[in-house]
Amino acid sequence: MGERRFFNGNHALAHAVRLAGPEVVAAYPITPQTAIIEKLAEFIADDQLDADFIKVESEHSALCACFGAACAGCRVFTATCSQGLVYMCEMLPYVSSNRFPVVMAVANRSLAAPWTMWCDHQDSISMRDHGWIQLYVEDAQEALDTCLQAYRLAEDPEVLTPVMVCLDGFTLSHTDEMVDLPAPEEVGRFLPPYSPRHAINLSEPATFSIGTPPDCYMEYKYSQQLAMEAALSKIPQVAGEFEKCFHRHHGGLVKEYHCADADLILVTMGSVTGTARFVAENLRSKGKRAGVLKVRSFRPFPIREIASALQNARGVGVLDRDCSFGNQGALGTEVKSALFESGSRPQVINFIAGLSGRDIRPVDLEKMFTALEEAVARPGSASPVNFIGLRCE
Repeated sequence: MGERRFFNGNHALAHAVRLAGPEVVAAYPITPQTAIIEKLAEFIADDQLDADFIKVESEHSALCACFGAACAGCRVFTATCSQGLVYMCEMLPYVSSNRFPVVMAVANRSLAAPWTMWCDHQDSISMRDHGWIQLYVEDAQEALDTCLQAYRLAEDPEVLTPVMVCLDGFTLSHTDEMVDLPAPEEVGRFLPPYSPRHAINLSEPATFSIGTPPDCYMEYKYSQQLAMEAALSKIPQVAGEFEKCFHRHHGGLVKEYHCADADLILVTMGSVTGTARFVAENLRSKGKRAGVLKVRSFRPFPIREIASALQNARGVGVLDRDCSFGNQGALGTEVKSALFESGSRPQVINFIAGLSGRDIRPVDLEKMFTALEEAVARPGSASPVNFIGLRCE
């Protein structure tokens, strides 16, 4: 049997890694993820985790070390955020294109400049096209559970794709809450030992990261697209199997809250989801049919599931903690694309809030629902993208 413990998100995720049993951990410290690696170093020093800890000189080197360990057939883990993730950028497609099932925690933190330590999703969102699965979590329990699911997903023969587990910096990484910690034998039944499909074998030599001419390159990329498409069915499948083992379900690709009959739905990712549900429930007590759609998987993007959840809404607000400068928030443009493909045409407004850790308060979320209601009443009156909580307001 497992036990209930008081953990912050970083330590919850570190315990998940300990239970998953990687053979190699490589990372470079950067706030707010450093506590993950510090805790794993303690586990290794205390013989609670039988792994090699590689101390490197940079985040780029950390992912290089993970790449090499994955080549050797090891289960591996790393963690980073913000400028560290950007520094890793060169290695991200090397890992994904070679189909190595690396799991990496990203404790989301804003990008410079100006220099900041606080949270938004600009760091991981800016890496969305490098072939990694991206899963965003709502609380410490989901961070632990999703990390275990990430290994199961990444190592699936039909997927073989690295996974980023993204948790909001400080809001989740440094906030303590009660977490159910599963027992090792329970995890062992859910997550089998790693059996690498591609690894160095001296009796059957192979080359990784070969050069390739144009008549071969597209086929490599096509195989990655097929793997992402396979992940669309595997993510909810793994979540369902996890629920059978541990009796917890955080959603598959998405998770709906009062969406079936909602006139107004706010689409969210990450820790703000709980506050959005609170606001939606409060609005319902006043007779307004409000709902919340939590997006758990940003890559692969669940077009059908999102379109289905939003099909009956009159107005859809999309809350981004990032901005694709010159356009809108990335989640907002993806949701609009999903609705366009489905033929559904609710009023859609993109809200950008919470950049660099600025609080997203219930009053801000109520303002979003109000703006959405007004846009539905007067089509064409609303700006397609709105920054919420600006000091000039």
